[in-house]
Amino acid sequence: MGRATEPPRVRPSLPEAVAAGPVVLDGGMSNQLESAGHDLSDALWSARLLADLPEAVTEAHSAYFEAGASVAITASYQATYEGFARYGFDSARTSELLHLSVQSAREAAARALAAGVRRPLWVAASAGPYGAMLADGSEYRGRYGLGVDALAHFHRPRLEALAAAGPDAFALETVPDTDEAEALLRAVRGLGVPAWLSYSVAGTRTRAGQPLEEAFALAAECDEIFAVGVNCCSPQDADVAVPIAARVTGKPVVVYPNSGEHWDATARAWRGPATFSAERVQGWVDAGARLVGGCCRVGPGEIAAIGSVVGGVRGRSG
Repeated sequence: MGRATEPPRVRPSLPEAVAAGPVVLDGGMSNQLESAGHDLSDALWSARLLADLPEAVTEAHSAYFEAGASVAITASYQATYEGFARYGFDSARTSELLHLSVQSAREAAARALAAGVRRPLWVAASAGPYGAMLADGSEYRGRYGLGVDALAHFHRPRLEALAAAGPDAFALETVPDTDEAEALLRAVRGLGVPAWLSYSVAGTRTRAGQPLEEAFALAAECDEIFAVGVNCCSPQDADVAVPIAARVTGKPVVVYPNSGEHWDATARAWRGPATFSAERVQGWVDAGARLVGGCCRVGPGEIAAIGSVVGGVRGRSG
């Protein structure tokens, strides 16, 4: 008789994995690309490299998988039909680049698995807010003067293109206000892709000033949304928001704040001390966080530290 072989393991869906315990997200795409020497100074930001040098995007994802992340968030945050059209890209080419954003993350996952990584790896397709396309800082203010219908009309084609590329989830991220959240919740319906919704916040309010209880409640009964929380905020704001999201929605919480430094737009430089630390992760997990990572200025070193904390949590729960 031949030697019995172990049947192949079936990878759980990302919502299934999150339900079982905390999962590590990646860190900031832009700071990883900049640390590799790439110029992100134009309005397309990191999405520019999808057209100019997609291998750089794959390498950035690879750095985070190597550091211990289990979820790669694609470089499509600032990738929109309208934004690429200003640079001469037609809709067909933009659709190709949106697909490529998912493909690049998949390639990084394949390389990590081939190199010996034994944990499941997932890809979340990023959809940033309308203000990211404007590239004028309004993504941190919201209230663009557009209604929910217009915002849903803006987001839907991009989400359809990303869905066609087969991501494991959508990352509806850095959402500044409840109008845009409502539009995104409408736009993801029927696409067959689970999503998390994460706001950019200040204290106990969205960037546009709505109470977080009101903002999180929008997603409480939305079947497409499997996790709710915050990103691109200070770690201190995350400390406040995580328990509110858990209490209001009853869903797993997603949290991936910035380093805690502040951007000086005049000097075009980061100021102040970094306040992001792996020690905060335990508090977030205790409060309900199940997707934990970092946003701007949080790199592979910090993600590795988060992985150590999350690994310890999983070990105790197992």
